[in-house]
Amino acid sequence: MSLKYPPKPVPGDRVAIVSPSSGLPAILPLPYELGLRRLREEFRLIPVEYPTTRVMDADPRDRARDVEAAFADPTIKAVITSIGGDDQIRILPYLDRDLLAANPKPFFGYSDNTNLIVYLWNTGLVGYYGSSVMYHLGRPGALHPLSTDSLRAALFTTGEYELHPATTWRDEDCDWADPASFEFDPHMKPAEGWKWHNAERLVEGTTWGGCLEVLSWLAMADREIAAPEAYEDCVLLLETSEEMPTPAYVAYVLQSFGERGILGRLAAVVVARPMTASEPDPEARANYGPHLEASVMNAVSRYAPQALVVTNVDFGHTDPQLIMPIGGHIRLDGTSRRIWVTY
Repeated sequence: MSLKYPPKPVPGDRVAIVSPSSGLPAILPLPYELGLRRLREEFRLIPVEYPTTRVMDADPRDRARDVEAAFADPTIKAVITSIGGDDQIRILPYLDRDLLAANPKPFFGYSDNTNLIVYLWNTGLVGYYGSSVMYHLGRPGALHPLSTDSLRAALFTTGEYELHPATTWRDEDCDWADPASFEFDPHMKPAEGWKWHNAERLVEGTTWGGCLEVLSWLAMADREIAAPEAYEDCVLLLETSEEMPTPAYVAYVLQSFGERGILGRLAAVVVARPMTASEPDPEARANYGPHLEASVMNAVSRYAPQALVVTNVDFGHTDPQLIMPIGGHIRLDGTSRRIWVTY
């Protein structure tokens, strides 16, 4: 499978800021305004807000119109989401697929934005899983160098980019309503690094995936999940949200995708380091990642024993966050334990 990479912006270009999920900038402007300022100052881009960007509970038809308007405007060179949410699936019926296909733009978002990124995948366009104005661009203290370098490469460059594992990571949230929260860098803790399984070989393929919960919703609603053969030799990128779905739930979702015939087609599975900030108990927080990994490995061993698996990778609901192209090319060298993506 070969999807189309949209043309890239250059510094000085206008980029759309949209809220296809939650209009959280309306009630928590501090990280949002900080993220917009960093787009201007650090990336030299001109953010352009759309009507529902700062509207909570906006009608899905209005949110869909904003997405279409951003893609249709020839002066807009990329589309960046403010934040995720939980009901973006409701805007999909109102989107004009032909319009988006005729006006390809790099689209950046994660979490609930899995809906639009998978929609673009089925439209034949590469999307970019990662970055949001509020969480990563609006990070307390300073931008993280790994996140910044990855986003800059994804925005402005083409070709292969090597991902590097973080040495430290954040598992705590700050109070977005408190200005004092943004004065200092967040507390970071040592990162364990990526974990490789069935890995003594080189695997290359086209990526597909996103947030596990959203993928399960799309499957239940029978939207945007293609026939199994569409995923032949693809690399599944999988992450869990800050709501921490139980390992049993993860196992059931993967079992369903296995029974659907999708898992068995995969060449590899790449799983993100989970965000566990919502768990108050330190022991449960520490155990969540290993239990999640066990659920993934059990499903893979049953349905896709041939697949290479990498877990604890720095994308999705984590900080720092690497940008992953969905529908783009990925190269996994299990012998050298290195990963490259094509932006």
